[in-house]
Order: sequence, then C-alpha cells, then structure tokens
Amino acid sequence: MAGYKPVAIQTYPILGEKITQDTLYWNNYKPPYNYAVTASSRIHIYGRYSQEPIKTFSRFKYTAYCATFRQDGRFSTFDISGRAPLRQFEGHTKAVHTVDFTADKYHVVSGADDYTVKLWDIPNSKEILTFKEHSDYVRCGCASKLNPDLFITGSYDHTVKMFDARTNTSVLSVEHGQPVESVLLFPSGGLLVSAGGRYVKVWDMLKGGQLLVSLKNHHKTVTCLCLSSSGQRLLSGSLDRKVKVYSTTSYKVVHSFDYAASILSLALAHEDETIVVGMTNGILSVKHRKSEAKKESIPRRRRPAYRTFIKGKNYMKQRDDILINRPAKKHLELYDRDLKHFRISKALDRVLDPTCTIKTPEITVSIIKELNRRGVLANALAGRDEKEISHVLNFLIRHLSQPRFAPVLINAAEIIIDIYLPVIGQSPVVDKSFATSRTCRKEIDYQRELLETLGMMDMLFATMRRKEGTSVLEHTSDGFPENKKIES
Repeated sequence: MAGYKPVAIQTYPILGEKITQDTLYWNNYKPPYNYAVTASSRIHIYGRYSQEPIKTFSRFKYTAYCATFRQDGRFSTFDISGRAPLRQFEGHTKAVHTVDFTADKYHVVSGADDYTVKLWDIPNSKEILTFKEHSDYVRCGCASKLNPDLFITGSYDHTVKMFDARTNTSVLSVEHGQPVESVLLFPSGGLLVSAGGRYVKVWDMLKGGQLLVSLKNHHKTVTCLCLSSSGQRLLSGSLDRKVKVYSTTSYKVVHSFDYAASILSLALAHEDETIVVGMTNGILSVKHRKSEAKKESIPRRRRPAYRTFIKGKNYMKQRDDILINRPAKKHLELYDRDLKHFRISKALDRVLDPTCTIKTPEITVSIIKELNRRGVLANALAGRDEKEISHVLNFLIRHLSQPRFAPVLINAAEIIIDIYLPVIGQSPVVDKSFATSRTCRKEIDYQRELLETLGMMDMLFATMRRKEGTSVLEHTSDGFPENKKIES
C-alpha cells in the first residue's frame, strides 16, 4: 500500500471569453447594494450578503422633478425633495403607463390603457391635445430632446407613432410586428428604437421610418431600452433575466449582464456611473462603476537585498560535512485516501460535493474516469438513495454537453440508466431529473441539426465534383465484355 500512486487530474483546455475593451469597461460595474422597494414607498438598502437592511430611506435628498401615475387614470408631478404633489392631472379613464416631459419642460405627454395619448400644460394642469389613433393599450413613449412638439408612443396594437403637437394627427407610423413594450429616440432625433416580443428594431426617421436593423438576441420579451451617455452603446433588458449591450455602429452584442429575476426597467445614470435595473421580485439592483482615477502612489516597502536570498546557494560540501536529505512528504487528497483503502463510493461522494463540482469539475471527471478504468464505477454508482443519485444526475446534466467532459460522462450516464431503469417512476425527484433534462434535449437537437448540415454539404460536394469519365460495357469480337471509358 506504500506504493499507491495518486490519481492524475487531467487538465482540460477551456475556451475563455474574448477580452475586449467593452468587457473591461462593463465588468467594472459592481453591486454594492440591493434596494428593495416596498408598498410604503420606502427604499431599503441591503448589503450584498446581509439579510437585514443597512439603511432605509423614505425621502430623497436630491432636488428634481418626476411624474408618478396611478391605476385610476390620474398622474402627478412631484418635487423629489418633498412629498406633496406639485401638479395633478386628470383626464384618462384607465391606468396611465407612460409619462414624459417635453424638451421645453413646460408640457407633459401621457399614454394610458384607454388607447389615448394626451399632451398637458404643466403650469395650468390642463389638457391641450388628445390623440386617439392607437387601437390598443399605450404602454410606452418618449419625447424628443430637440423639438418640444414631437413625441413618440408605442402600443400593443404593434405600431409606433410619432405625433406633432402642431397637427391633430400622427406624422409617422411604423409597424413593429409585436406588442411594443419600449421605445427610445436617439438624442439627434434621426434614429428610433422599438422593443417588443423578442425583437429590438432600429428605424431611420429621416427616411420616413425605414427599418435599418432587426435584432433578436433575447429568448423572451424585451421590456426596456436604454442608451449610454455617449450614444455609442444601446442596452436592452428582457424577461430572460439578461441585459444586452449593443454597439450602435455594428449593432452587435458586445457585453451581457445576468440578473436573478426577470427585468422590467433599466436606466443609466449621468456619465454611465451607475446602472439601475428593476426586477419582478421587487429588487432594485444598483451597480456602480469603479472610478478610473489614478491611485495615490504608496511608498514601497523596502525589501531585503537580492544577495540575502541567494546566500549559501553555491555552498560546496566540505570533506567533514554530513549531508542530510529530507524529502518533502506528499500528502494525499481525501479522495486519494479513500481510493487507497478501496472506499470507492465515499471517494465518489467527496468529488460530487457542490464545492468540488462547481469550482473544479475536472477533479470529479478524473475520479469517474479512474473508477471506470478500475472497473468499479458501476459498484460506486449502485445502491444510492434519491438524494445521492440526484447529485450525480445534476452533475451529468450540467456538464454532459461540454466536449472536454463528454467521453467520460456519457459512459457514466449509460451505466446509471442501466442500473436505475427498473426503479424509474418510484421517486418524483429522480423522475424530474430524467424528464426535465433540457441540456440533453438541446444537445440532441444540435446533433440532429449537425447531421442534417453534413448531409447537405455531402450532397453539394457530390454535385460539384467533376465527372472525369463514365464507364460502359461493350462486347468484343470474341464475345467477352470490355470496360471502356468515355470522357465527359
């Protein structure tokens, strides 16, 4: 037993993420706090790892103006430094979902579920114009930052309309094709972005609403849009819990954020210092970007001279010296100790611990490979209860589609199916793991698509191959067939 050789952990190459300037820039956003908005209009601030609120705000310290809307068709404007509303507007018959200030800050545009769009005068709190061109809920809108008479609205009737306060009708209308959840007008007023369904579409307003590009990078409905302060990056939030960052020159995804719940709203602070995301679980996520200011120069600590480290390195053994070699003792890992004493099930349990499977899955795969080489993998997997076998199945489902682990894990999956096939249907936990393996279904679909593509390519290559000649059989004078080649 003294000659036990530890298991060699095979290293697998990992295809790392391509590091770009956008990756470095957007990765600087760190979440110092989470904000929970309660029904009492208070905002509770939580630490990243704390369960109790660090601080609670019921009022804001910054002076600004905002508009809030209610389900009864009324909305109000507030000075954030105070609680009392400055102006209250009544005119809609159903819930108001979008409010925005015009460029001159003297008017407000509102859209509601009563299919109407209204323009209001703030000093008098009176309605100026009403547009009734939408045939479904008006859920989003924005006003032009350059022209106080232009504003955009999006509706569930799949249309985006531009209105001019100097006329009584819309001046431009485009068909999005899906219920419109959010609209965004570039500061120059030349480009319009609409979001609805899984699509984000960019329209050229100077060419009469011509479609420039249609983006489909989300898996669920896109709910919100946002533009960076420089106008070079477009952000979209979706119910698939992701925020995508696009380049406004190529309209390609340059970065992506992952969140814990579906995203309903998205905003960037001035100079992109902070990104704020509102989610369906009531959490307001706030991420601050690290400042790019140069760090203050700290005096370096004086370290020992180089000669201190090399002292005695070249010392030669003298005649009367006795040289004692003290080899370093190698300590076995816990799973190696179990394997050394033939505790194969316990060794497999150690490497199936979440701390090992998440951080170092290659160790788990190496132990499974070693057990399979010894021929005891079936013994290690047999005799497990539903909790233990669910750990194995979760690991297989998570890593089975990775090419670096697939040869080892496919064999293990086949052994598990052979062992536990007679008892399928007796445990709902295990049955759920077998039935809801999305990764396996996706991998099968990918393999099917690849085989179809290979068949198409083989057919194309076969038709493109030049026919060098055709062989025919002709009978000679002796009566025997002769193979002749006719050039094509």
